[in-house]
Amino acid sequence: MELWESGERHISWAARSMPVLTALGGRFAAERPLDGLRVAACLHVTAETAVLMGALKAGGAEIALAASNPLSTQDDVAEALRGYGMAVHARAGVDRATYYRHIHQALDVRPDLVLDDGCDLVNILHTERTDLLDGVSGGCEETTTGIIRLRQMAAEGALRFPVVAVNDTRTKRMFDNRYGTGQSTFDGIMRATNTMLAGRTVVVAGFGYCGRGVAERARGLGARVIVTEIDAVKALDATLQGYEVRTMERAAPVGDLFITVTGNRDVITAEHAAAMKDGAILANAGHFDVEIDVRALDELAGEVRRGVRPNTDEYVLPDGRSLLLLAEGRVVNLTAAEGHPAAVMDMSFSAQALAVAWLARERTGLEPGVYDVPEEIDQEVAGLKLAAAGIGIDALTGDQEAYLRSWRSGS
Repeated sequence: MELWESGERHISWAARSMPVLTALGGRFAAERPLDGLRVAACLHVTAETAVLMGALKAGGAEIALAASNPLSTQDDVAEALRGYGMAVHARAGVDRATYYRHIHQALDVRPDLVLDDGCDLVNILHTERTDLLDGVSGGCEETTTGIIRLRQMAAEGALRFPVVAVNDTRTKRMFDNRYGTGQSTFDGIMRATNTMLAGRTVVVAGFGYCGRGVAERARGLGARVIVTEIDAVKALDATLQGYEVRTMERAAPVGDLFITVTGNRDVITAEHAAAMKDGAILANAGHFDVEIDVRALDELAGEVRRGVRPNTDEYVLPDGRSLLLLAEGRVVNLTAAEGHPAAVMDMSFSAQALAVAWLARERTGLEPGVYDVPEEIDQEVAGLKLAAAGIGIDALTGDQEAYLRSWRSGS
């Protein structure tokens, strides 16, 4: 009961900063767009996710939820969701085998629709639970890592149902990826290390939307920022924004704090780690614990001191230098902190909720593949967020609309 009450308070606090999703929950309760549909979700089990699950349940869905990262699971929130009548298969800190067992248990609901964060649930559907595929008519994916996997599946003809790329909306890239990741990454790093960033050298691996947000916040805290990239256009963008761009090989000896934000693997290898200075801090703000090669780091170290601070492990190299790995190489903002602020997730999860309702309505006419969120949903979410903040914007006049539609008008 104590855990349930704690989860209730946690969810209520998050809902205060999520007016758009709360309003959508009220609309869903009246319209019931998901009546009779079973939804299996693999998401971070946090208070903000709970508000999304509440909106979908209000819309008529039967929910089965598994965790997309065992270190981000909030046990009190999981217990509260069970009290709301949802099947929740998640517990903080479980091992890899239990993590995958929980995903299988969520799939046992035999879903009509799926929600994923990193494509693990969709991957299992297409490899180990193929007997369920005929019943799945659509899904949503909300991470860059997951979208990369799904587009590859679609290119190879392996994807068996339509999936909406919620991650690729303009509102999510701007608000969630840039501002949310930028702030919450340093929230996690500060909690784990209590380090001062002013005057330090921060190496940001990856200059996508998330990487830009991390680099901006690091510079705002007074750090010297180095960016590493594999994309020439993004590297040029970073250069023109005033950041120094280096290869990781050249950045490794000078960095004080390394933050990976790529969605790829082996971004920091044993060779890079061997060149780092004593006391260097390694954090991952991407998705999975493969961006930093943690297993190679284990082999490189002569001694590993676990838990020198909460979510901080010290790797002592044979020559006496130490490297500090945060959150076991998992996503630092959700492991060492609480993830994005609820106000950020209000927009991301509102787009997710509307995309699920759109899928429920359109799914029978969609071929397997990866679909963008309809532009009207993106505009609606942004408009609702502005309205909730009391912000008004201009509207086109009739003459302006006619001018934009016409090619005959001169300059």
